[in-house]
Amino acid sequence: MRPLTNPNIDRQPTSRRDFLRTAGGGFGMIALTALLAEQGLLKAADSGEVASANPLAPKQSHRTAQAKRVIFLFMSGGPSHLETFDPKPDLQRLHGERLPESFGAVKTRRGVEKNRLLATKRTFKKYGESGMDVSDLFPHTAQSVDDLCLLRGCYGDSVTHPESVYLMNNGSILMGRPSLGSWVTYGLGTENQNMPAYVVLPDPGGWVKGGAPAWGNGYLPAAYQGTVIRGGKLPILNLHTPKDITGEQQRRTLDLVNQLNQEHLKQRANDSELSARIASYELAYRMQSSATEVVDTAKETEATKRLYGLKENATSEFGLRCLLARRMVERGVRFVQLYCGDTNGWDGHSDIEGNHGKLARQCDLPIAGLLKDLKARGLLDSTLVIWGGEFGRTPMSEGNTGRDHNPHGFCMWLAGGGVKGGQIIGATDAIGLRAVEDRTHVHDIHATILHLLGFDHERLTFRHNGRDERLTDTAGKVIDKAIA
Repeated sequence: MRPLTNPNIDRQPTSRRDFLRTAGGGFGMIALTALLAEQGLLKAADSGEVASANPLAPKQSHRTAQAKRVIFLFMSGGPSHLETFDPKPDLQRLHGERLPESFGAVKTRRGVEKNRLLATKRTFKKYGESGMDVSDLFPHTAQSVDDLCLLRGCYGDSVTHPESVYLMNNGSILMGRPSLGSWVTYGLGTENQNMPAYVVLPDPGGWVKGGAPAWGNGYLPAAYQGTVIRGGKLPILNLHTPKDITGEQQRRTLDLVNQLNQEHLKQRANDSELSARIASYELAYRMQSSATEVVDTAKETEATKRLYGLKENATSEFGLRCLLARRMVERGVRFVQLYCGDTNGWDGHSDIEGNHGKLARQCDLPIAGLLKDLKARGLLDSTLVIWGGEFGRTPMSEGNTGRDHNPHGFCMWLAGGGVKGGQIIGATDAIGLRAVEDRTHVHDIHATILHLLGFDHERLTFRHNGRDERLTDTAGKVIDKAIA
């Protein structure tokens, strides 16, 4: 019997084309090896063991990124564009009159479309070389307008809080989809293996309407959900090891728990929540040494503390969270989201003046401090800062002193991270009811954020129930004018 041979091995290449065809298979192996090593999947050469996949290992984006990290300043409840960044002289002139029929029918939450128009009591001034109009609610932020790209033509899909919160955070009015921060960490991983990749700093007065799904992982693996960290003296609970437990004892306990969990996981290989829980134990152990330093602001200079408003009662709480956000991105946390406003927040139905005045005093100085501090440290160019809420407010009054929800036209702004500052994109109509010029849907804003982070939003997908899902669903266009 003739010995079995592999003709592809025995046969010698007879031409340059044959040689390249035969050798070309090795090029793919080289690329595969590099990808596996980058994702922590390559067999360790010296140990003979297969390393566990690290879902948060640093990853490459589709193109060179202009932003490496994100700070999202979410104004919970829906701040009024009419009182902040979008002055309307015609609204002042028409105060007390009915909505002109020429504006057509409009959907509102509480039927205020029949109410009289309400002028604002705020005054606006032009700031910076760009001459951008900002109200007297934000005199400190106004000093940085030349770094801001103001989007005045934003619009969404719902007049209710939870649905609009989900749309702005998760790309859909429906609960259960991955949040923007989850998509970013899924696509990029983290720069720091000793801190969570995605951190959420809620308002201590209460969580945003819609709750934790706003920073949830949805159908993405559980490792990509946001980690809640508080402000105050104890931002992270149970961070310190009990005094009677030595480091060696804790390490041995963790190793035993990990060994038992790995055995348990072998029978449940597709359980992402179990995998994330196992990884969280190890991360929590590493955080005991790293996070203590991250949240310790005692060594910050007095000038820095004043910059963030830590010395003033009105601004100290939100200022501390803004300072923690800077310290986190400085140390490689990929996505930080701060919520300003308790459960009701900027929801000025009955007293727009008192409501917005209080919250603006709380956040204006810290936001300005954050922008200035990032810029002074050379971090603003690589950190994308986002400001906005789930919608705006109506030009029609509610109870003569408040405003209802308005998803038809509102403002947001972007700064840093590849954004072209000192410009205004888009416009609402003469009274601020609807976006009418360079209209930017929430999907467009998300597409632009992902673009700045180096992603084609149509290619950043996850296979779920037989469909390649994405943050922007089937829509979204990059706002080219916003890109530097």
